[in-house]
Parts: sequence; C-alpha cells; structure tokens
Amino acid sequence: MKKISIVVPCFNEEENVVPMSVALTQVMQDELNSYDYEIIFIDNCSSDNTRNLLVELCGKDKKIKAIFNAQNFGPMNSPYYGLCQATGDCAILFCCDFQDPIELIPQMVKEWEEGYKIVSCIKTSSKENRIMRFLRTIYYKLIRMMSSVEQIEHFTGFGLYDKDFLTILKELKDPAPFLRGIVAELGFRRKEIPYQQQKRRAGKSHLSFYTLYDTAMLSFTSYTKVGLRAAVWGGAFLSIISLVVALIYLILKLIYWDRFVAGMMPILLGVFILGSIQIFFIGLLGEYIMNINTRVINRPLVIEEKRINFDE
Repeated sequence: MKKISIVVPCFNEEENVVPMSVALTQVMQDELNSYDYEIIFIDNCSSDNTRNLLVELCGKDKKIKAIFNAQNFGPMNSPYYGLCQATGDCAILFCCDFQDPIELIPQMVKEWEEGYKIVSCIKTSSKENRIMRFLRTIYYKLIRMMSSVEQIEHFTGFGLYDKDFLTILKELKDPAPFLRGIVAELGFRRKEIPYQQQKRRAGKSHLSFYTLYDTAMLSFTSYTKVGLRAAVWGGAFLSIISLVVALIYLILKLIYWDRFVAGMMPILLGVFILGSIQIFFIGLLGEYIMNINTRVINRPLVIEEKRINFDE
C-alpha cells in the first residue's frame, strides 16, 4: 500500500489546526482510503495554544505527527524541513490557513499516479487583497524575466512531491532554501493545476512586509545575476559620467573663475545623485553577500525541540 505524507507548516494557528486535521483525515479516509497516510504538523514556535492542541491531536490519532521547532526559523526553512521528514511515497505541502483547497488532494494524487513527479498548484485568481495580488504579479514577472532558470508564476509551494524529488531536497543541504526556485530548477516532469486561493478561514496572516521582502530578495539573489551585472554596468556608466563632469568642471573653472562659485549648485546636485546611486548598488551587492554568508555559515535548517508520533 502506497503512503501519502501531508506536511502542514503552522505558526499561531490555534483556530485552524483542529479543523485542518479533521478535514485532511476525512479526505484521506473517504476519497483515498486505498492509501496509507500521515499528517505532519511542523510548528514554527507558536506562542498561542497551537502546540497544546497538536499534542491532543497526536494523542488521539497516531497518524497525526508533530514537530516543534525550538525557534521561529522562518516561512522558508520550516516547510522545507517538514518535507524532508516525510516518510511517504509522496508528500503534499499545505498551509494551515485553509487558503489552499483541500479538495485538490485527490486530483493531485491522480496526476501523480499518472507519472508526474511534481504537481504544482498555481494561483490563477485569489481572494486576497488586490494590491498584494498586483504586487505579487509584478514580482513574479520580474523574477521570471531576469532569471536564467525558469520561474513558476504564482506558485507558493502548495503541491505534491514524489519521494524521488524529496530525496533531492534532503541531499541538497541548503541552509537557505527557496523551494519554488528549486522546484523550477531541479524538479522532474511537472503538472500544473490551477486554483483560486481562498481567504483565511480564521486568524490573520503572520507574513509581515519584512518577511515578504526577505523572501523576494532570497529568490532574487539566488536565481538572478541582474543585480551584479547592473552594478558593473552602472558603475562603468557612472564612472564615464563622472569623468566628463570633472573635465567640464575644470574647463568652467579655468574660463569663468570669477563666476564659478555661483554655478556650483548643479555640480553639487550631480554629486549627490551619483552618490545615492552608488549607495543603492552597494546595498544591492550587500544582499548578494548576505546570501553567500548564510550559505557559508551553513547553519541547520531547523532545530527541533520535540517531535511526536515518530517512534516508528
């Protein structure tokens, strides 16, 4: 009997973990009863009642498992680590907020049985804030345009992954993984399933602007060279401009010495503009260096505080 692992990352989801476990169990028992299964909740150091509820769920059903992280290791590391702990023939990654439609599970399994190693669920529409949807669309298109690796638009990681691909994830040993990029770069034959993203069932999103920015920069610095090339080309261009301005400055100073002081303002503005551009590129280079530094340090993805029902 084949086994399906369902991995559910969560953080402060006390209103959702119990309904999610009930819904997932029902789908597996009613529509996919020919498969064995496990449901793995990986909690990213919740501060509410989420962990207590998970302990109760695990005590009632051995097929429900839980991993408690010692700290909050971010929205990228925790789901990736959860997938690496799956023991099934395939793993399905879900968010705990019910924005990912549970009813797609049988369809994903069907596509997997037909030979697809990866089934990616793509958001073709969403009930989220329209401004956020617009900004996400621009971000995906920019990354796709600038990256030398194919990028999957509106793919959040929600999907099914065969155990062969999970083996690749385990062997990568990437301390700063970007799952969406890895799927596009190293994934097997892939099937896309469109869906409409729903609103959260309860609670509020814990993804702050800083978290979203951090995720965007991780993908940008991992899968594009545009920032570095722009710094090189921009630096060369600004050097030429600076040389031209310096020559003009010298000529004007020699010819119009007595009126030169009154005409310094445009030059000062030029210096400030060129300086601000240089600072921007230094910051951009710093993002690349920080990405490299994270990988060189090679810290573990997650430190576990506790795991439940993994005795087997």
